[in-house]
Amino acid sequence: MRNSINWFEIPATNFERAKEFYGKLFNTEIQVMPHPEMKYGVLPGDMQDGGVTGGIVEGPGYEPTDKGPLIYLNGGEDLSEPLSRVEDAGGKIVLPKTSIGSNGFMAQFIDTEGNKIALHSMK
Repeated sequence: MRNSINWFEIPATNFERAKEFYGKLFNTEIQVMPHPEMKYGVLPGDMQDGGVTGGIVEGPGYEPTDKGPLIYLNGGEDLSEPLSRVEDAGGKIVLPKTSIGSNGFMAQFIDTEGNKIALHSMK
């Protein structure tokens, strides 16, 4: 098994607001995927060759939370870049960029929907 995670979904109560937030965070357009019962957007990522990504979802059974499992998003070369866009996009940094030794760096934020999410990078 190459990855422990295959796909993830981040709950949203306001899809358009969440789509705008994550678009600003990643400095890209979030791809909207049609779904008969939900609003769904796919975060950037390369699913080819075993890559992992996920989506933002507004729909029945999807409730944002700052408790429970913590998703670590790819912070790119240096997580300082996406982290610097969190507050301008409407989120709140709850743990600034922090060294985790030989495993690189991490940070945590609350998105516009109330989810606690983390970023990781090696620099």
